[in-house]
Amino acid sequence: MTDQRAARAADRTETIMRTALDLARETGYAKLSIEAVAARAGVGKHTVYRRWPSRGLLFLDAVLSLNTASLEHPDTGDVVADLRAVMTRAADLLGRPPWGPLYRELIGEAQHDPQVADALDRRFVQPQTADTLARLETARDQGQIAPDFDLDLAMEILSGPLYYRLLITGEPLTHAYIDRVLRAVFTGMNPRT
Repeated sequence: MTDQRAARAADRTETIMRTALDLARETGYAKLSIEAVAARAGVGKHTVYRRWPSRGLLFLDAVLSLNTASLEHPDTGDVVADLRAVMTRAADLLGRPPWGPLYRELIGEAQHDPQVADALDRRFVQPQTADTLARLETARDQGQIAPDFDLDLAMEILSGPLYYRLLITGEPLTHAYIDRVLRAVFTGMNPRT
């Protein structure tokens, strides 16, 4: 493929994803269709289907293309501060448009489409989990976390409240809430003297 053809294909892919996001914001994911995306993007529906076998996978790529906030953990030597930095960035990302509402709809689609669920887990959830676990392991090695604390459970305890508010209660994901979660979690993870 020539560079010019590759650039046109990349532009077309970007246009299709942007169109899918625009339509999902206007009408909701439930009413999103490949035909509507293709028509608005000015391409044939076969052009869309060549890139994405389903609207769910198109939507997944489109939503993940919006994730511009860095959610990688720093290592300042203070695990609570480092977790807080990432969790507040995540709360800011999830707590407002466009990413938050679109991500909620993506999670909803993942409940019904195993391909979307697998891709979301592989491309977004697992990398975030691995990064958090690596930071927790470093903290444990530095003596900031009890050596016998179950780090996989810690990861679930840290992320669970965010998803609970995002998906169940709809309460705001505030920085103060993140602080409350971290205080509660680290009471149990602190090394015993």
